[in-house]
Amino acid sequence: MTEKEWMEDVKERVEQEGSFLKKNIFFSTGKRVPYSFEILNYKDDEPGDRKYIKYETDLLVYQRIDNEKWKPRIIIEGKINSVTTHDAITYSQKASTHKNVHPYLRYGIFLGNRKHYPLPGRLFRHGAYFDFMLSWNF
Repeated sequence: MTEKEWMEDVKERVEQEGSFLKKNIFFSTGKRVPYSFEILNYKDDEPGDRKYIKYETDLLVYQRIDNEKWKPRIIIEGKINSVTTHDAITYSQKASTHKNVHPYLRYGIFLGNRKHYPLPGRLFRHGAYFDFMLSWNF
């Protein structure tokens, strides 16, 4: 099973919990969410052209406000089998940049298929911007 397949499976499982719909909470895999918002110029005192730069997310939890508007609430990065120091640094940096655009966002990493091993110390050393770290044996 690939990480994308696993995160799709996780999404399908949490969608079965009906209480999320009552609060307009939805889930998406592979959604691209902005981590940078640049104003390229101004017209008088107002921002003119804008540029959004986005990262693809493994699992996005978002809240619908109405038919057109939504807010990202939680982003979860998924890793199976192992996680490297590079992964921890990279995902923590992604968390930081996403939070610059969405300061209310919660961001975490979800490890799968690691048997009953504890969370690796490298996540604690290099995962400064994670709000949570989970491990699940499947």
